[in-house]
Amino acid sequence: AADFYYPQLPALAEKLNQLAPGEAPKRVHFGNSGAEAVEGAVKVAFHATRRQKLIAFFGSFHGRTVGALSLTASKAKQRAGFGRQALDVTHIPYANCYRCPYHLTPETCGAFESKGPHCARVVEEVLFRTTVPPEECAAIVVEPVQGEGGYLVPPPSFLQTLRSIADRYGVLVIADEVQCGMGRTGRMYASEHFDFVPDLLASAKGIASGMPLSVTIARADLMNWTPGAHASTFGGNPVAIAAALATIELLEGGLVARAAELGDRLLDGLRELQRKHALIGDVRGKGLMLAMELVKDRQTKEPAVEERDRFELECYRRGLLVIACGVSTIRLSPPLVIDEEQCDFALETFDQVLESLHH
Repeated sequence: AADFYYPQLPALAEKLNQLAPGEAPKRVHFGNSGAEAVEGAVKVAFHATRRQKLIAFFGSFHGRTVGALSLTASKAKQRAGFGRQALDVTHIPYANCYRCPYHLTPETCGAFESKGPHCARVVEEVLFRTTVPPEECAAIVVEPVQGEGGYLVPPPSFLQTLRSIADRYGVLVIADEVQCGMGRTGRMYASEHFDFVPDLLASAKGIASGMPLSVTIARADLMNWTPGAHASTFGGNPVAIAAALATIELLEGGLVARAAELGDRLLDGLRELQRKHALIGDVRGKGLMLAMELVKDRQTKEPAVEERDRFELECYRRGLLVIACGVSTIRLSPPLVIDEEQCDFALETFDQVLESLHH
């Protein structure tokens, strides 16, 4: 990541080697942004497998650079005007148990059976038989908890089934933890919630508390390219590296556990609001990565898009910043240093705004 040696860089790489899921030795490449980390992971997959096809998911967000944009499938406007996708990517629906695209339930889709959920088995039972020859597929790229698509938490068997299918065909699995990693979900990496071990992992955003830093973490046997095969001018700059080391110290010092604790507090509060306000169709999340999906009718689950947008604005007017995701979802992604008083203020504000929307 840099032309000259300084000890903090390998110190951070060693720390990430310890923290990332899986026992296998790993190597780390430093970049500046999430998109750069994702593209680095894709390059490793291409180089290691000598294959060029990829599988990703509708609703995903992996970045806006040309390669990462080929994986992103969140909003059409993010692609409009930029021509065809640069990479050979096939998209399929992500696991969404609230709005199953296959009109199944966890009880009927296989999520609780050894075969795994239908939305994961589609890779093997449909794609590998029709449009993506498995011997040409380099990797499956997946967010362990999908961000832009609606803060969707899959059943554990979803990721485990993808892992099993990939192993059967020599396909790699890339976990994009740019948004859900670094303590956000109450674990250092969201993959840990699901006993899921990817071959490669992309991390950024919270890794250096806002300083420009990203990492591509890969099994050492995969990232075996020669020096000069991949580089980034400012990737791993000393200031960002120092910020990341300090951030990890704080995370391990209690902020990850705190995210889990306060996440439970907020989730309980959201469920109480759901019982009170019919506009809330679903609440979900892990740690401090939570969501509230608004619907016009709980039976039809018609998305309440206009109400969601008004909710966001009314919260702002009351001194609370929230942001939308998915079709009609509000995401809660507060700083990990939030306290109980601020959590309660958020819940009280939500209650007031929901009441005002009702009237």
